[in-house]
Amino acid sequence: SEHTAMTCSITASATGARTFTATASAGLALMHEMLGVASGCRTPVVMSVVNRALSAPINIHCDHSDAMCERDIGWIQLYAENSQEAYDSIIQAFKIAEHLDVMLPAMVGLDGFVLSHTLENVSVLPDNVVKQFVGTRQVPMVMNHKGELVPFKLDPAKPLTIGPLDLQDYYFEHKRQQEESMIKALDVIKQVHDEYAEQSGRSYGNGLVEAYRLDDAEIAAVCMGSTAGTVKTVVDELRDNGIKAGLLRIRAFRPLPVEDIVSNLAGKKAVAVLDRACSFGGNGGPLFHEIRHAVYDLQDRPKLINRIYGLGGRDMQPHMVGEIYEELQKIVKTGQAADTVKFIGVRE
Repeated sequence: SEHTAMTCSITASATGARTFTATASAGLALMHEMLGVASGCRTPVVMSVVNRALSAPINIHCDHSDAMCERDIGWIQLYAENSQEAYDSIIQAFKIAEHLDVMLPAMVGLDGFVLSHTLENVSVLPDNVVKQFVGTRQVPMVMNHKGELVPFKLDPAKPLTIGPLDLQDYYFEHKRQQEESMIKALDVIKQVHDEYAEQSGRSYGNGLVEAYRLDDAEIAAVCMGSTAGTVKTVVDELRDNGIKAGLLRIRAFRPLPVEDIVSNLAGKKAVAVLDRACSFGGNGGPLFHEIRHAVYDLQDRPKLINRIYGLGGRDMQPHMVGEIYEELQKIVKTGQAADTVKFIGVRE
């Protein structure tokens, strides 16, 4: 099962091996217990997650509910807009996860079927170039039971224990270390992104977020994943009609790039956060909660609304995106939003 697959990945990584696996939907859910073990044991496994809905009823198509269930489990989370970015992000993820300031597992989300089962031209780098870019995996040095400095990996010649019983005496400190590594990962993600851009000629915003026509925008949307391509097309059409619209695409959801979110949304008059997942009973989707929290202390914070869309693979069509921007224009005029949280494209 996927529980066992992640257990094997953790063990391989703990020996110092560079480790990769993949899953989706219920498979990711079945890994849940071991995802926490991977992050708590500081094993930098890289995993692609083909984002798909969770049952029941049974559904195999795209939304983000699978990965959103794992947002607090201690994994770095990157989301790709297209197949090229998925390829590029997985290569980057190894260098990010294995960085000695990070040492955390990383998942790269790509929208199920929208990206995973469609044809798209993808430029790949020669194997030797990728090998040179990611380099040889380094492991930190730690003190063993004899007081000797040894590599932090399972090695019969230099035995140590990884993932022992950890009660009130040290558990809290180890969780605090994970949070500190997440904070450090913000700079590492940007650094690795920039290095990869120099190598490949491809970049995605600053590695954490992508701001699209936001500089002078009065209204904006925030989203993750492949929907950003549709939103960009609508933004271009609105711009052609003289409407100052923009988009903020979140590439790194964990760690959350709060400073980038705040700097890009400050001064905007109205913002719609688009969620492809639902936090049942939580008054909005998970991305909305994060964005609203990030901008709350802004003196000039925008009016925020949440639009939940595309659950179970339902299309987010351009006219639906256009209607959301029309709502934002009305909010700018009236100063009020009729519905803070609303479902888009569903039969009520």
